[in-house]
Amino acid sequence: MIRLSLYALGSTLLAACASTSTPPTPPQAIVTPNANLVVQGIPAVPQSLADAVGRYNDFRGHTFSDWHPTQREMLVSHRKAGANTAQIFRVTTPLTDGEQLTDGIDPVARASYEPRTGQYIVFERATGGNEVAQIYRLALNEAGAQPVLLTSPDERHSINTWLRKSGQLVYSSVPIDRTAQGGTRTKITTTLWLMDPVKPEGRRKLAELEGGGWVASRPSPDERLLTLTRYLSANESQIWMLDLDSGVPKRVVPAMDSQEAKATYSPAGWAPDGRTLWIASDRAGEFRELMKLDLASGAITRISSHIPWDVSGVTLTEDGSRLAAQFNVDGRDELHFFDTATAKEVPAPAALPNGTVGTASYDHARGELAFSINNAQGPGQIYSLGTDGKVQQWTRAYAPPGIATAAFTEQKIVRWKSFDGTTISGLLTPPPKKFSGKRPVLISIHGGPESQASVGFLGRNAYYVQELGMVLIQPNVRGSAGYGKSFLAMDNGFKREDSVKDIGALLDWIATQPDLDASRVLVTGGSYGGYMTLAVSTNYADRIAGAVDVVGISHFVTFLNNTESYRRDLRRVEYGDERDPAMKAHLEAISPLTNVAKIKKPLFVIQGKNDPRVPYTEAEQIVAKVRESGTPVWYLRAENEGHGFQKKENQDYQFYATVLFMQQTVLK
Repeated sequence: MIRLSLYALGSTLLAACASTSTPPTPPQAIVTPNANLVVQGIPAVPQSLADAVGRYNDFRGHTFSDWHPTQREMLVSHRKAGANTAQIFRVTTPLTDGEQLTDGIDPVARASYEPRTGQYIVFERATGGNEVAQIYRLALNEAGAQPVLLTSPDERHSINTWLRKSGQLVYSSVPIDRTAQGGTRTKITTTLWLMDPVKPEGRRKLAELEGGGWVASRPSPDERLLTLTRYLSANESQIWMLDLDSGVPKRVVPAMDSQEAKATYSPAGWAPDGRTLWIASDRAGEFRELMKLDLASGAITRISSHIPWDVSGVTLTEDGSRLAAQFNVDGRDELHFFDTATAKEVPAPAALPNGTVGTASYDHARGELAFSINNAQGPGQIYSLGTDGKVQQWTRAYAPPGIATAAFTEQKIVRWKSFDGTTISGLLTPPPKKFSGKRPVLISIHGGPESQASVGFLGRNAYYVQELGMVLIQPNVRGSAGYGKSFLAMDNGFKREDSVKDIGALLDWIATQPDLDASRVLVTGGSYGGYMTLAVSTNYADRIAGAVDVVGISHFVTFLNNTESYRRDLRRVEYGDERDPAMKAHLEAISPLTNVAKIKKPLFVIQGKNDPRVPYTEAEQIVAKVRESGTPVWYLRAENEGHGFQKKENQDYQFYATVLFMQQTVLK
């Protein structure tokens, strides 16, 4: 109000003193950040910019959650028009909008029907991005029904599986260390519970397990045993079996006396006789294969050795006769089908829609397969494959009017040699042919680090390519998943900076490409990709025009001290144990905060205040030090977000500010 009054007074005085001068230009309309955003150093965002990019803010797809146990209907996660977050919807008829079941200021992505009659659902929801998920029950077909909290807010909970015969839920709980950053809890445990969601007070403890990497999957056909996965690192996991009567867990593979090299194992499903377990493992080579485990003898049979890629998902029909498996083929998930009686691959029953496959799941009653597809032309849409071989579309993705997504350019795979001769690959999305000359480049680095840039819809990022004419490159540096277990381990511990050198080699490659402008390169990434962004800013400052760090690690030692306690040991396996003096010295030396004086190009830092993975202090300390050095730094913090923004109003402002940053760095 004061600012407007002074402007009005100044205009009146100028008009009185120079009545013949040109009338003053009215102030440009700007976008006002919402009350949950802390904005530092970011210039005012013109409303004209928001208007220009606004259409790209409203792509809306669907994610599959669960089939109804008896009826032909499903649960999906979706953000409806005008909503701020994704919620759970019940879709009873293909290509209808569905009935919204959950609501609130925080998103809901995971839900499941009660497994006998589907009379209610259970779902997970956390608050403000803190990832302390709670489990709720919501009655269906009951007017005015409200969610009922089933769990303790002092713990982080996760829906694991159901005992379908009794309708009891198996879920896990991990205590949250609320004392302080770097808190006091020394022993991390995972507790498995069995609960009737209608009578939660009668829950029964199944087991208390050491560590935070445990998850339960489907029980045996007689529901006496429960398969468990113990995750130790990206390169090592085990399958255990829990006796539900005694509560005694037993390691199944690798055997307790095994001398074999580290490998990953995960249960995929039971044979109907309860004697055989389908599993996924990389014990036989570089890639995770589909295998069969004979529980009596321990013999393991390889099933998908003819497919030289990781199996990424498995689902079986209720009678165990058919199996569908997803394979990650160079960043694109494909479905393959197997006859379980012969353990042989069979042809797909029908031609499937083009794109990368998301979640795939057979329903219990009819053997109908639900699966989602997304591609360069649109976000996730859900289909089903019937036993008659017919494919039916269940949901329709939304694209704003005026955006011809069918014309969006396809991603292509590019490869380059790194400093040590290792071949590195990435996805390159070129702009439309209307853009001529050398194009600016956006390098977007995934998190994890054991994640992967995969083929699919770019969402808002499509604006940079389609409207700004930028070339988007999404590298899969060493340490990325999908290229074999040796490649996955190539950045561990003391080899951390080798992955940064992969980006240096990418910058070399960009300089050799006639259509790419090596003088206009912007680097960005989230989480571990945020660390990589900061590391590129310190190691290759003279070769980039700017950097956008989203929830990134700025110092490995402070990160390991302050990340949530249930994650700390798992992260030490990847990054190194800071309690070892030599490793601590190494982590100190390579951390961007240590080398902050080398950051010479503009930096934009984005962070959620409630992030349990990379605490907001990682952002605060790098911003403060860069600011001290005199390098331009923008800072955007959301008080109601965690590890990345999930609320649309916050995502929108982040998008506007990012485009503005691009205009002032690579688009000048």
